[in-house]
Amino acid sequence: MLLFNYNAESQATRRSEAKGQYDLSLILAALALASVGVVMVASSSIAIADGQHIGEFYFVTRHLIFLALGLAACIVAARTELGWLERHAGVLLLLGIVLLLLVFVPIIGVRVNGARRWIRLGFLGFQSVEAVKILLVVYMASYLVRHRENLQSSLFGVVKPVGIAGLLVLLLLAQPDFGSSALMIAVTVGMIWLGGARMRNLVYLSIPLLPVIAWAAMTSDYRVKRLTSFLDPWADPFKDGFQLTQALIAIGRGEWFGVGLGASVQKLFYLPEAHTDFILAVIAEELGLVGIVLVLGLFGWLVGRGFVLGLRAVERNMRFAGYVAFGLSLMIALQALVSIGVNLGVLPTKGLTLPLISSGGSSVMMTCAMIGLLIRVSYEVSRAENAMMQAIAERQLVDVRTLTGERR
Repeated sequence: MLLFNYNAESQATRRSEAKGQYDLSLILAALALASVGVVMVASSSIAIADGQHIGEFYFVTRHLIFLALGLAACIVAARTELGWLERHAGVLLLLGIVLLLLVFVPIIGVRVNGARRWIRLGFLGFQSVEAVKILLVVYMASYLVRHRENLQSSLFGVVKPVGIAGLLVLLLLAQPDFGSSALMIAVTVGMIWLGGARMRNLVYLSIPLLPVIAWAAMTSDYRVKRLTSFLDPWADPFKDGFQLTQALIAIGRGEWFGVGLGASVQKLFYLPEAHTDFILAVIAEELGLVGIVLVLGLFGWLVGRGFVLGLRAVERNMRFAGYVAFGLSLMIALQALVSIGVNLGVLPTKGLTLPLISSGGSSVMMTCAMIGLLIRVSYEVSRAENAMMQAIAERQLVDVRTLTGERR
């Protein structure tokens, strides 16, 4: 008995000392996407910057600065205990609501192209919704853990998280930002379904929401124009359909292997937002189908690792970590899917950037923070697995010693 107590105490000590490992595959996928982004931002933005007389390398330098800030955010996120996020999920959600409200404050909020989506942080402009995406995932993960049984058994358990997401969406539509609103709704529904909600409850809930979504899409002239131009961009190729037609021309010119890095013609003042929203069209023109497949493969690699981490966490009853991994993976995957779909002409223009590749300040930094949280999930799951292996090994050692002592 004394031997067993000693080993139990030692086991507890060793579990607390168990170390985890960061998922190298996840890190390499993120680094590969960021590297492609740096190259393509440089290629697609030099002509634009030169035309605006702000220096040829203005946008790529700016992109590198935000990547450096994003790296810092990634490191901070990777070193933040998930338990702390779970305990403060409600406070973090309130912080997200405050960030969305700040854009309407005259001194702090900044209006760009008729939309109030940015807040002024000294010499930087920050898009609030990019941080809110992460805060929503953290809160939803916490809710799914705390109300799992209610979520799986009743309609009200589904209504509450959707209602919270709906409040954020209303604030976004007031800015207006329809693309981010649709993205956050999709991620919320996806997380609820992965949390075990019954499909029929999700269907019941979607029935009254469909007219609201249709009303939001049809009550704005610019959204109606985007929908109609998406359906037939060649009907008005020099006005409403200009963006999409130029993107399709760029994609068509690329064929299998592209026209060569830096040799794109469409980026020379033909393709709007070549270094942000339509950077994939430049990749298609310069690197061809091979470049598109490369980008898709890297996103599949990154998102796939995220879902694998989520499954490993849930299997080890680390549900908060698992749901965070699911939510962040969904956020990155759906945003990439929408951006790619817009460039290929299969989705209406939404104004969403391609994660880790498009030039952008807030989006780049917060995507890096998402990667940091995924890395944190990998560390904590690995730590739990190592602790479990240590416990099994120590229990086997106790059994062997006990058996040896009995034989003596």
